[in-house]
Amino acid sequence: MITDDNTYRILQQHLDKQAIGFPATRSGADIRLLKHLFAPDEAKLALYLTCRPASTKQIMARAAADFSSAQTASLLDSMFTKGAIGWKEKDGFSHWYVLPLVVGMYECQDGDPSPEFLEDARAYMKTLRFGTSFLTVKPSQMRTIPIDRSIPVEHHVATYDQVRAIVRDSSGPFVVLPCICRRTKAMKGKPCKKTSREETCLAFGDMAKMVLRRKHCREVTRDEVLAILEQNEKDGLVLQPANTRQPEFLCSCCGCCCGMLSYQKSLPHPIDFWTSNYCAEISPEACSRCGTCASRCQVNAVALTGLSGEAQVDLSRCIGCGLCVPTCPSGAVRLIKRAQEAVPPKDEEALCDEIIANKKGPIEQLKMVLKVALKMRQ
Repeated sequence: MITDDNTYRILQQHLDKQAIGFPATRSGADIRLLKHLFAPDEAKLALYLTCRPASTKQIMARAAADFSSAQTASLLDSMFTKGAIGWKEKDGFSHWYVLPLVVGMYECQDGDPSPEFLEDARAYMKTLRFGTSFLTVKPSQMRTIPIDRSIPVEHHVATYDQVRAIVRDSSGPFVVLPCICRRTKAMKGKPCKKTSREETCLAFGDMAKMVLRRKHCREVTRDEVLAILEQNEKDGLVLQPANTRQPEFLCSCCGCCCGMLSYQKSLPHPIDFWTSNYCAEISPEACSRCGTCASRCQVNAVALTGLSGEAQVDLSRCIGCGLCVPTCPSGAVRLIKRAQEAVPPKDEEALCDEIIANKKGPIEQLKMVLKVALKMRQ
């Protein structure tokens, strides 16, 4: 007989086979987290979903031995309402899919996350197994693009690396959401050091339609999106969209609150695990040694360590956000293209397919962890 606890373990194993894994932990934090998100029957139905969207009719057929059509429809709606699964409309029909924990189920709790959920999420996400699974994803789930004011006009920049081109080319709708990372920190009495605004995360297209359906957002116009992005840049936030040519979400991250940048800061060479086509370059002759670039950097990639106290860039840490460029009083900093350009997959489904094709097993993941550990000791 399959018990409820067995169902959650089977669901954990099922989610771990998807593009972004959901590994088991010895502490049981993985199962506690799933119990926040899925009732027992919901967990059972979720086993019939994958990271690739499937229509309601397809899921009803898959689950026919366990659930009636009415039960399936009701459970899909309840899971979606709780932010446990994703939804999109394709060819006029509802399609459903499992979400990764990050970016996905965790961010979908942005409306009113409970302290209990946040504590269990924190306990799970700080485990070595989750960190290893998350960081060994190739290509990375997200990437960094430069802020608009950091790229000289003479640069030829692909549209997928231009934030305003991404907004311009999207058919909409557009929504702004509260950042769950900043909200979580604020709940602990640690407000963001970069901005007092919570509404900094953006979604476009299908993802915007999904969060509009859940009513956990505010719909905005294209011009309002551009205004929000301009303020995000002024506040010193790092632009991190989905790693696709047609991204449907864009996070604006800070090093003090955001989980993604926290992971990057903790690594000796963040760029080994991230996607970015740019890096900063500093002219030692022009540098005034003021330290503004170092204070603006969110991943500790810039320091006043030159022979004469000038700023220097650690290229293995620089993620090419461009925040250091427009605020340099002497114009000593510029962004340059990395030698090898990374062209993102077309869309979320293509990214999912590519990640699954490159998915690493436990031995390969362990090798990656050992490699990082050795670099940290150097």
